[in-house]
Amino acid sequence: MPSKDGKKLFVTGVQQRAELVKFDAKSGEFIPFLGGISAGDVDISRDGQWVAYVSYPEGILWRSKLDGSERLQLTYAPMVAALVHWSPDGKQIAFSAISTGKPWKIFLVGKDGGTAQAITGDEVPERDPTWSPDGKQLAFGIFPADSSMIKIYEPETHKLSQLAGSDKIFAPRWSPDGRYIAAIALGNSKLILYDVKSQQWMPVNQDLGAIGYLAWSRDSASVNFDTSLNKEPGYYRMRVSDMKLDKLVDFRKIRLFPGQFGGASWTGLGPGDVPLLPRDISTQEIYALDLHLP
Repeated sequence: MPSKDGKKLFVTGVQQRAELVKFDAKSGEFIPFLGGISAGDVDISRDGQWVAYVSYPEGILWRSKLDGSERLQLTYAPMVAALVHWSPDGKQIAFSAISTGKPWKIFLVGKDGGTAQAITGDEVPERDPTWSPDGKQLAFGIFPADSSMIKIYEPETHKLSQLAGSDKIFAPRWSPDGRYIAAIALGNSKLILYDVKSQQWMPVNQDLGAIGYLAWSRDSASVNFDTSLNKEPGYYRMRVSDMKLDKLVDFRKIRLFPGQFGGASWTGLGPGDVPLLPRDISTQEIYALDLHLP
Protein backbone atom coordinates (compact mmCIF):
# COMPACT_ATOMS: atom_id res chain seq x y z
CA MET A 1 0.00 0.00 0.00
CA PRO A 2 1.23 3.57 -0.66
CA SER A 3 2.13 6.04 2.07
CA LYS A 4 -0.22 8.95 2.67
CA ASP A 5 2.14 11.37 0.97
CA GLY A 6 2.46 9.06 -2.07
CA LYS A 7 6.25 8.95 -1.87
CA LYS A 8 6.68 5.40 -0.57
CA LEU A 9 5.22 1.96 -1.23
CA PHE A 10 4.96 -0.45 1.71
CA VAL A 11 5.28 -4.14 0.76
CA THR A 12 5.54 -7.45 2.58
CA GLY A 13 8.53 -9.72 1.89
CA VAL A 14 8.38 -13.41 2.89
CA GLN A 15 11.24 -15.91 3.05
CA GLN A 16 9.61 -19.36 3.17
CA ARG A 17 11.50 -22.02 5.09
CA ALA A 18 10.67 -25.12 7.11
CA GLU A 19 12.69 -27.01 9.69
CA LEU A 20 12.21 -30.78 9.70
CA VAL A 21 11.85 -31.92 13.31
CA LYS A 22 10.96 -35.06 15.26
CA PHE A 23 8.96 -35.11 18.46
CA ASP A 24 10.75 -36.44 21.53
CA ALA A 25 8.11 -37.90 23.87
CA LYS A 26 10.40 -37.93 26.94
CA SER A 27 11.27 -34.25 26.85
CA GLY A 28 8.21 -33.03 24.99
CA GLU A 29 10.55 -31.12 22.68
CA PHE A 30 10.86 -30.88 18.90
CA ILE A 31 14.35 -31.90 17.78
CA PRO A 32 15.87 -31.27 14.32
CA PHE A 33 15.80 -34.34 12.05
CA LEU A 34 18.22 -34.75 9.12
CA GLY A 35 19.92 -31.64 10.39
CA GLY A 36 16.69 -29.64 10.35
CA ILE A 37 16.59 -29.36 6.56
CA SER A 38 13.78 -27.35 4.95
CA ALA A 39 11.79 -30.37 3.83
CA GLY A 40 8.87 -32.72 4.45
CA ASP A 41 6.98 -35.57 2.72
CA VAL A 42 9.63 -37.88 4.18
CA ASP A 43 9.75 -41.65 3.70
CA ILE A 44 12.35 -44.12 4.99
CA SER A 45 13.23 -47.20 2.94
CA ARG A 46 12.26 -50.57 4.39
CA ASP A 47 15.90 -51.45 5.16
CA GLY A 48 16.30 -48.18 7.07
CA GLN A 49 19.29 -47.11 4.96
CA TRP A 50 17.76 -44.50 2.67
CA VAL A 51 15.46 -41.50 2.99
CA ALA A 52 13.43 -39.69 0.33
CA TYR A 53 12.00 -36.23 0.93
CA VAL A 54 10.66 -33.11 -0.75
CA SER A 55 12.50 -29.81 -0.26
CA TYR A 56 10.38 -26.83 0.82
CA PRO A 57 9.27 -24.52 -0.68
CA GLU A 58 10.66 -25.66 -4.06
CA GLY A 59 8.83 -29.02 -4.09
CA ILE A 60 11.87 -30.95 -5.37
CA LEU A 61 12.23 -34.70 -4.66
CA TRP A 62 15.58 -35.84 -3.22
CA ARG A 63 17.01 -39.04 -1.84
CA SER A 64 20.01 -39.70 0.38
CA LYS A 65 21.40 -42.04 2.96
CA LEU A 66 19.88 -41.54 6.41
CA ASP A 67 23.06 -39.71 7.50
CA GLY A 68 22.62 -37.22 4.63
CA SER A 69 25.36 -38.65 2.40
CA GLU A 70 24.93 -39.68 -1.27
CA ARG A 71 22.28 -37.00 -1.78
CA LEU A 72 20.70 -37.02 -5.24
CA GLN A 73 18.09 -34.76 -6.85
CA LEU A 74 15.36 -36.80 -8.56
CA THR A 75 12.93 -34.20 -9.92
CA TYR A 76 13.25 -30.72 -11.38
CA ALA A 77 11.16 -27.57 -11.72
CA PRO A 78 8.49 -26.86 -12.86
CA MET A 79 7.40 -30.23 -11.45
CA VAL A 80 6.31 -30.02 -7.79
CA ALA A 81 6.47 -33.32 -5.87
CA ALA A 82 4.69 -34.61 -2.74
CA LEU A 83 3.54 -37.78 -0.94
CA VAL A 84 6.70 -39.85 -1.40
CA HIS A 85 6.92 -43.63 -0.83
CA TRP A 86 9.74 -46.15 -1.37
CA SER A 87 9.01 -49.47 -3.06
CA PRO A 88 9.53 -52.46 -0.70
CA ASP A 89 12.71 -53.50 -2.57
CA GLY A 90 14.13 -49.97 -2.32
CA LYS A 91 14.64 -49.67 -6.08
CA GLN A 92 11.87 -47.20 -6.94
CA ILE A 93 10.05 -44.25 -5.43
CA ALA A 94 6.38 -43.54 -6.07
CA PHE A 95 5.22 -39.97 -5.62
CA SER A 96 2.54 -37.47 -6.57
CA ALA A 97 3.48 -34.44 -8.66
CA ILE A 98 1.92 -31.52 -10.47
CA SER A 99 3.20 -29.47 -13.40
CA THR A 100 1.93 -26.32 -15.07
CA GLY A 101 -1.39 -26.97 -16.80
CA LYS A 102 -1.55 -30.59 -15.60
CA PRO A 103 -3.42 -32.27 -12.72
CA TRP A 104 -1.72 -34.12 -9.86
CA LYS A 105 -0.39 -37.44 -11.21
CA ILE A 106 1.38 -40.53 -9.80
CA PHE A 107 4.96 -41.03 -10.99
CA LEU A 108 7.66 -43.66 -10.54
CA VAL A 109 11.38 -42.85 -10.51
CA GLY A 110 14.39 -45.07 -9.91
CA LYS A 111 16.48 -44.75 -6.74
CA ASP A 112 19.45 -43.63 -8.80
CA GLY A 113 17.53 -41.11 -10.89
CA GLY A 114 16.31 -41.03 -14.47
CA THR A 115 13.12 -39.76 -16.04
CA ALA A 116 10.07 -39.94 -13.80
CA GLN A 117 7.30 -41.90 -15.51
CA ALA A 118 3.56 -41.30 -15.00
CA ILE A 119 1.74 -44.59 -14.34
CA THR A 120 -1.37 -43.54 -16.33
CA GLY A 121 -2.18 -41.18 -19.15
CA ASP A 122 -5.50 -40.18 -17.63
CA GLU A 123 -6.24 -36.48 -17.15
CA VAL A 124 -7.85 -36.88 -13.72
CA PRO A 125 -6.14 -35.89 -10.45
CA GLU A 126 -4.21 -38.75 -8.80
CA ARG A 127 -2.61 -38.67 -5.32
CA ASP A 128 -1.42 -40.75 -2.37
CA PRO A 129 0.48 -43.72 -3.85
CA THR A 130 1.05 -46.66 -1.48
CA TRP A 131 2.83 -49.96 -2.17
CA SER A 132 1.63 -53.44 -1.32
CA PRO A 133 4.22 -55.22 0.89
CA ASP A 134 5.34 -57.45 -1.99
CA GLY A 135 5.74 -54.47 -4.33
CA LYS A 136 3.47 -56.00 -6.98
CA GLN A 137 0.68 -53.47 -6.57
CA LEU A 138 0.35 -49.74 -6.05
CA ALA A 139 -2.84 -48.27 -4.63
CA PHE A 140 -3.67 -44.60 -5.10
CA GLY A 141 -6.61 -42.21 -4.98
CA ILE A 142 -8.20 -40.48 -7.97
CA PHE A 143 -10.37 -37.39 -7.73
CA PRO A 144 -12.88 -36.88 -10.55
CA ALA A 145 -15.31 -34.00 -10.01
CA ASP A 146 -17.26 -34.26 -6.72
CA SER A 147 -16.09 -37.84 -6.11
CA SER A 148 -13.12 -40.06 -5.36
CA MET A 149 -12.08 -43.70 -5.48
CA ILE A 150 -9.05 -45.93 -5.01
CA LYS A 151 -7.32 -47.55 -7.96
CA ILE A 152 -4.90 -50.50 -7.97
CA TYR A 153 -1.99 -50.42 -10.43
CA GLU A 154 0.26 -53.41 -11.22
CA PRO A 155 3.70 -52.14 -12.36
CA GLU A 156 4.69 -55.39 -14.10
CA THR A 157 1.56 -55.70 -16.26
CA HIS A 158 0.36 -52.04 -16.17
CA LYS A 159 -3.08 -53.38 -15.26
CA LEU A 160 -5.37 -50.81 -13.64
CA SER A 161 -8.51 -51.60 -11.65
CA GLN A 162 -10.74 -50.04 -9.01
CA LEU A 163 -10.61 -51.30 -5.43
CA ALA A 164 -14.06 -52.73 -4.70
CA GLY A 165 -16.30 -50.51 -2.60
CA SER A 166 -13.92 -47.54 -2.67
CA ASP A 167 -16.30 -44.93 -4.05
CA LYS A 168 -15.95 -41.61 -2.14
CA ILE A 169 -12.81 -42.93 -0.39
CA PHE A 170 -9.25 -41.62 -0.79
CA ALA A 171 -5.73 -41.43 0.74
CA PRO A 172 -4.98 -45.20 0.91
CA ARG A 173 -2.13 -46.52 3.08
CA TRP A 174 -1.21 -50.22 2.89
CA SER A 175 -0.18 -51.78 6.20
CA PRO A 176 3.35 -53.26 6.21
CA ASP A 177 1.96 -56.74 6.91
CA GLY A 178 -0.46 -56.43 3.98
CA ARG A 179 -3.56 -57.14 6.04
CA TYR A 180 -5.25 -53.74 5.77
CA ILE A 181 -5.51 -50.63 3.66
CA ALA A 182 -6.33 -47.59 5.77
CA ALA A 183 -8.12 -44.74 4.00
CA ILE A 184 -10.25 -41.65 4.56
CA ALA A 185 -13.86 -41.16 3.49
CA LEU A 186 -14.73 -38.11 1.40
CA GLY A 187 -15.13 -35.17 3.76
CA ASN A 188 -11.91 -35.99 5.67
CA SER A 189 -13.71 -36.94 8.90
CA LYS A 190 -13.97 -40.73 8.77
CA LEU A 191 -11.11 -43.23 9.03
CA ILE A 192 -11.87 -46.65 7.53
CA LEU A 193 -10.00 -49.93 7.13
CA TYR A 194 -10.15 -52.32 4.18
CA ASP A 195 -9.52 -55.96 5.08
CA VAL A 196 -7.54 -57.24 2.08
CA LYS A 197 -8.36 -60.92 2.72
CA SER A 198 -12.12 -60.57 3.25
CA GLN A 199 -12.37 -57.58 0.87
CA GLN A 200 -14.58 -55.75 3.35
CA TRP A 201 -14.51 -52.13 4.51
CA MET A 202 -14.70 -51.49 8.25
CA PRO A 203 -15.53 -48.00 9.54
CA VAL A 204 -13.64 -46.81 12.59
CA ASN A 205 -16.20 -45.33 14.95
CA GLN A 206 -14.26 -42.38 16.27
CA ASP A 207 -15.26 -38.72 16.32
CA LEU A 208 -12.03 -37.58 14.73
CA GLY A 209 -12.93 -34.40 12.90
CA ALA A 210 -10.83 -33.58 9.84
CA ILE A 211 -7.92 -36.03 9.55
CA GLY A 212 -4.97 -36.31 7.20
CA TYR A 213 -1.68 -37.99 6.26
CA LEU A 214 -2.22 -41.56 7.42
CA ALA A 215 0.92 -43.49 8.38
CA TRP A 216 1.22 -47.09 9.64
CA SER A 217 3.57 -48.10 12.41
CA ARG A 218 6.30 -50.49 11.26
CA ASP A 219 4.65 -53.41 13.11
CA SER A 220 1.23 -52.68 11.54
CA ALA A 221 -0.27 -52.39 15.03
CA SER A 222 -1.45 -48.79 14.68
CA VAL A 223 -2.47 -46.09 12.23
CA ASN A 224 -1.11 -42.59 12.84
CA PHE A 225 -2.58 -39.36 11.50
CA ASP A 226 -2.95 -35.65 12.15
CA THR A 227 -5.88 -33.35 12.84
CA SER A 228 -4.07 -30.15 11.87
CA LEU A 229 -7.21 -28.45 10.54
CA ASN A 230 -9.25 -28.95 13.74
CA LYS A 231 -9.74 -26.50 16.59
CA GLU A 232 -7.50 -28.64 18.82
CA PRO A 233 -4.94 -29.89 16.29
CA GLY A 234 -2.61 -32.77 17.09
CA TYR A 235 -0.99 -36.02 16.02
CA TYR A 236 -2.74 -39.25 16.97
CA ARG A 237 -2.13 -42.99 17.10
CA MET A 238 -5.01 -45.46 16.78
CA ARG A 239 -4.34 -49.05 17.85
CA VAL A 240 -6.02 -51.40 15.38
CA SER A 241 -6.70 -54.24 17.85
CA ASP A 242 -9.13 -52.24 20.01
CA MET A 243 -9.39 -48.87 18.19
CA LYS A 244 -7.80 -47.13 21.22
CA LEU A 245 -6.87 -43.55 20.36
CA ASP A 246 -3.90 -41.68 21.87
CA LYS A 247 -2.81 -38.10 21.26
CA LEU A 248 0.95 -38.04 20.75
CA VAL A 249 1.64 -34.40 19.88
CA ASP A 250 -0.23 -31.18 20.59
CA PHE A 251 0.11 -28.97 17.51
CA ARG A 252 -0.81 -25.85 19.48
CA LYS A 253 2.81 -25.89 20.66
CA ILE A 254 4.30 -25.64 17.18
CA ARG A 255 3.72 -23.63 14.00
CA LEU A 256 3.63 -26.02 11.04
CA PHE A 257 4.77 -25.24 7.50
CA PRO A 258 1.72 -25.15 5.17
CA GLY A 259 1.49 -28.04 2.73
CA GLN A 260 0.38 -28.45 -0.88
CA PHE A 261 -3.20 -29.48 -0.18
CA GLY A 262 -5.45 -26.82 1.30
CA GLY A 263 -2.71 -25.55 3.58
CA ALA A 264 -2.67 -28.72 5.70
CA SER A 265 0.88 -29.52 6.77
CA TRP A 266 2.49 -32.86 5.94
CA THR A 267 3.10 -35.19 8.90
CA GLY A 268 4.68 -38.63 9.08
CA LEU A 269 6.81 -41.13 10.96
CA GLY A 270 10.56 -41.50 11.20
CA PRO A 271 12.77 -44.32 12.52
CA GLY A 272 11.28 -45.84 15.67
CA ASP A 273 7.82 -44.57 14.64
CA VAL A 274 8.69 -41.11 15.93
CA PRO A 275 6.40 -38.32 14.64
CA LEU A 276 8.04 -36.06 12.03
CA LEU A 277 6.83 -32.52 11.37
CA PRO A 278 7.96 -29.52 9.30
CA ARG A 279 8.18 -26.56 11.66
CA ASP A 280 7.47 -23.22 9.96
CA ILE A 281 10.45 -20.91 10.46
CA SER A 282 9.57 -18.58 7.59
CA THR A 283 10.36 -14.90 8.07
CA GLN A 284 8.17 -11.96 7.12
CA GLU A 285 9.16 -8.32 7.03
CA ILE A 286 7.69 -5.04 5.80
CA TYR A 287 9.73 -2.91 3.40
CA ALA A 288 9.36 0.73 2.43
CA LEU A 289 10.25 1.40 -1.22
CA ASP A 290 10.79 4.85 -2.70
CA LEU A 291 7.90 5.44 -5.09
CA HIS A 292 8.50 7.48 -8.26
CA LEU A 293 5.48 7.80 -10.51
CA PRO A 294 5.51 9.52 -13.94
